[in-house]
Amino acid sequence: MQKALGVYGQVLRLVRRLPKDSRPYYAKYARENFVNYRDVDANDTQFLDELFLRAYNHSLWVLNKYSVDESAATKLKEICCG
Repeated sequence: MQKALGVYGQVLRLVRRLPKDSRPYYAKYARENFVNYRDVDANDTQFLDELFLRAYNHSLWVLNKYSVDESAATKLKEICCG
């Protein structure tokens, strides 16, 4: 649970680096995705790791789309992949 909250917090921090007009969309998108998976079994570490990796990869894609430096996602990478 703590890891999921950390990932969610980092994703929202990255959203703040996006252009102002796109922030509400991506903040809502992130929330909806985390809410959709709130009932996932906390003991299913393989599935959770896949979800966290997907969150990281998708965050990189969005950052690249808006030409935001990928190094902004270093902390998210540490949480998701490290």
